[in-house]
Amino acid sequence: MINAKEFWKKRFSEHTKETGRYLRYIFNEHIGFALLFFISALAYYYRQWLQDLPADFPTVWIVALAFGFITGYSPVRTLLKEPDLVFLLPGEYQLGDYFRRCLYYSYVVQLYLILLVSAALGPLYFASYPDLGTRHYLMMIGVVLVIKVWNMMSNWWMLKERSPRIRFMDQVIKVLLNITIFYFLAQGEWIYASIVTVLLVGVVLYTYSLSRQKAGLAWDLLVEKDQQRMRAFYRIANMFVDVPHLKNTVKKRNTLVRAIVDRVPYRQNQTFSYLYKITFIRSSDYLGMYIRLIVIGALAIWFVSNLWVKVAFAILFLYLSAFQMMTLWNHHRTIAWLDLYPVKKEWKERAILQWLQQIMLFQTFLFGLLFIIQWNLIGLVLVWVGGSIFSYLFIQNYVKKKLT
Repeated sequence: MINAKEFWKKRFSEHTKETGRYLRYIFNEHIGFALLFFISALAYYYRQWLQDLPADFPTVWIVALAFGFITGYSPVRTLLKEPDLVFLLPGEYQLGDYFRRCLYYSYVVQLYLILLVSAALGPLYFASYPDLGTRHYLMMIGVVLVIKVWNMMSNWWMLKERSPRIRFMDQVIKVLLNITIFYFLAQGEWIYASIVTVLLVGVVLYTYSLSRQKAGLAWDLLVEKDQQRMRAFYRIANMFVDVPHLKNTVKKRNTLVRAIVDRVPYRQNQTFSYLYKITFIRSSDYLGMYIRLIVIGALAIWFVSNLWVKVAFAILFLYLSAFQMMTLWNHHRTIAWLDLYPVKKEWKERAILQWLQQIMLFQTFLFGLLFIIQWNLIGLVLVWVGGSIFSYLFIQNYVKKKLT
C-alpha cells in the first residue's frame, strides 16, 4: 500500500529544498539591488505616463490579454520523476490524494502571477475607467481566481489525452474564451461575459467527459511535462550558478563563429581566448542572456525621458551583463582535460578578462547609438565615457579579484 499523504510530503520537501537552494543564488544581493532600482524607476515613470494617458489607449485589450493568458496558462506540477514510471505505475489508483495535493500546490504557487499582473494593471485600469471603480476591478480579480481553477482542472483532465494536436487546440480555444470573457468584463458588460463563460464551462465539461473515456493517466506525459518545467527553472538558475542537473545544448552559429572566433590568432597564449569566445557564442546560456539584457536595457533607455536615469540604466545593464557573463570562468571546470593544456594560468585569466571587457565595451557602444538616434549628444558622451570607465574599473577591481 502507498501512503499518498506521506509520499506527497516527502516529494514536496525534496522539491522545495532543490528549488530553494538555487533561488538563494538567483536573488542574491547583486540582483536584488538591480531589481530594486529597476522596479523603482519603472514604477515612477509608469505613474508619470498614466497622467498623460491617451483617451483611445487600448486598456481593455491589455487587461483582457493579460488576464486571459494567466488563466489559460495553468500547468499542473506533479513532481514526478522517471523512476516513477516503473515503481508507481502499478499503484496509480492509490495516489488520488497525492494528485489532489499536486493540484492544490499548483494553484497556490501560481497565485503570485495573478497578484503581480493585477497590481501592475490596476493603476492603468483605474485611469482608463474611473467610473467603474475599485470594486469592479476586485470583482474581476475574483473571476480570474475562479476561471483559473476551471482551466487548471481542464488542463489536468487533458493530460490523459496523448494527441499533442488535440491538447493544443483545447488550449487555444480556452485561452480565446478567457480573453473574450475579460474583454467584456473590463468594460462592465456582465451579460456578454456570462454568455461566453457558459461556453467556457461547456468546453471544460467536454474535456472532463473525454478524460472519463481514458483508462488511467499518461504517466510518461506527466513526467515529460514536469521535467520540461524543471529544465526551464534550471536554465534560469544556470545563469547565476552552475547547475549539474542541466544538460547544456550547443548551437553551431557559424556566422558568428567566423566573424569572431576565427579571428583569434593560432598561438598557444590564445588558447583560452578561443575557448571562451566559442563557448560564449555556441553555448545555449550566454549569448541569449547577453542579447536579452541588451534589448531590455535599450528599451529602458529609449523610453525614459530623464537623461541621468538613462545613463543610470545603461550602467546598470552593463553591470548585470558582466555579472552574468562571469560564469564563463567556471563553465569548463568539470573538464579535467583542460588542466593538461601546457598553458599558463595567467593566460587563462587574461583571456576571460579581455573577453568580458570587449563585450562590455560593445554593449556600451550599442547603448550610445540610441542617444545618437535621439540626437542627445550629451547622453552619448556620458554613456560612452562613463560606460568605458565603469567597464574597466568593474573588470579590474571586482571580476579580477573573484577569479583569484
